Amino acid sequence: MVFYPRLPHLLALALVILLSQGGAHAQAPAESVALAGMLGNRALLVVNGSPPKSVSAGDTHQGVKVISTSGDQAVIEQSGKRITLRVGDAPVSMGGNSGGGAKGNRIVLPAGQGGHFFAAGSINGKAAQFMVDTGATAIAMSNADAERAGINYKNGQQTHVGTANGTVPAYRIKLDSVRIGDVEIFGVDALVVPSSMPYMLLGNSFLSRFQMTRDNDQMTLTKRY
Repeated sequence: MVFYPRLPHLLALALVILLSQGGAHAQAPAESVALAGMLGNRALLVVNGSPPKSVSAGDTHQGVKVISTSGDQAVIEQSGKRITLRVGDAPVSMGGNSGGGAKGNRIVLPAGQGGHFFAAGSINGKAAQFMVDTGATAIAMSNADAERAGINYKNGQQTHVGTANGTVPAYRIKLDSVRIGDVEIFGVDALVVPSSMPYMLLGNSFLSRFQMTRDNDQMTLTKRY
């Protein structure tokens, strides 16, 4: 059985994050960047799996400068390297090796607001926003998330799960791949539920494949197999 955090609370938290306009601090160069959406002409950047940050053209966030925005695209630059991001695409690598397979074995996540840990990644090659939930038995997503990722979840096994709103029907499926940064896991169990969710829950079907350590406001996942 899967237990979810209260969805209205998560939605409020997501809105606070998305509308936050706080100043950026100088940090180490970004390793991965994704475009979560647009707020007018501002780009919602997800840098190294951190919560989305609204950034205007000409401004810099965690070492990533937004050069220009247009429609659902944004041109970013770091250390002289320019990349065009599109809303919904998987995170792009800003590190040394671009392209190729994901061969990393370590994920480092900073704590977001409320002490939750967030991660930008991809499911079956489609962009996804996760929130770590050690109380969830599997990765959990809404039916809308599954449809955006091109998952034919209705072919999965029908079941029921417990949520903050009671027991609801769900579909048990297996994801071809789940990727965060340069770490990729294959054949991951997941659940699709008919509930609106601001984030997919990164549950134990993914987390159990890692050794998890926490140091203050940082979580480190080291791949076991």
